[in-house]
Amino acid sequence: MFGFAEGNSRDTQPFSRRGVLRACESVGMRVLLIEDDDRVAGPLAEGLSRFGFTIEHARTGAEGLAAAGAEMVLLDLGLPDMDGIDVCRTLRLRSQVPIIMISARNDEVDRVLGLELGADDYLSKPFGVRELVARIRAVFRRARPAAAEPVAVMSAAGGGHAVPVAQVQRIGPLSIDRRGRQVHLRRRSIALSPKEFDLLAHLADDPGAVRTRQQILDAVWEPNYFGPTKTLDVHVAALRRKLGDPAWIDNIRGVGFRLMPPTAGASTRLAEENDEGGDR
Repeated sequence: MFGFAEGNSRDTQPFSRRGVLRACESVGMRVLLIEDDDRVAGPLAEGLSRFGFTIEHARTGAEGLAAAGAEMVLLDLGLPDMDGIDVCRTLRLRSQVPIIMISARNDEVDRVLGLELGADDYLSKPFGVRELVARIRAVFRRARPAAAEPVAVMSAAGGGHAVPVAQVQRIGPLSIDRRGRQVHLRRRSIALSPKEFDLLAHLADDPGAVRTRQQILDAVWEPNYFGPTKTLDVHVAALRRKLGDPAWIDNIRGVGFRLMPPTAGASTRLAEENDEGGDR
């Protein structure tokens, strides 16, 4: 069971009014459902199809990894051939497709581990189709590349008129391409999950400025985010590891985080603070 309210068929119907206006977000979206229990997968696929999603069903981790072309993955953790955590890890190593874990496992350790390995959201069973659809739409909005609208700046070469320039921001040896959602550090590509990229891009909007935890959650996870409270710390830790130096993201205790190029001695100081379990 994944959470239909018993006897309430409206849970599988598209939202009226507002849902109709937003139907274009769902129509034709290819969703890969990796779920071994047909008693769950059948009604879930039927419910999602009513919202306009195209569902491909894989019953094992191997089938899910062999599938191609999905725009969203719904991943159960209790698969017969391999743990869903391993499926998530493998998917994330080769693709940036958004992943929502759906599982009866409600332990915080499983949720945090899944998010740290690259899942974009985690939904515990039982749940309703309406909530799942809302989460799919929210994750897809965050993960899809921004519209290709070049930044316009005043340029002498353009006769004083606004001309487009590449949307690549450089912060020391770090470069962030928002249009292509690519990150390079010292010309080496850094593979980030969609949420990790959004977090980095948000902090990079104003390098050196401290963003409060609530500001970050509102901007990156949206105000109605239902995930684990530790998810921000998990994603910050993952970003620090991938950037190769914890000093890139400074933790201001009781306030929030800021992004800035590491300075001499900063890495040693932050490493010592992390070992002691403290922050500034």
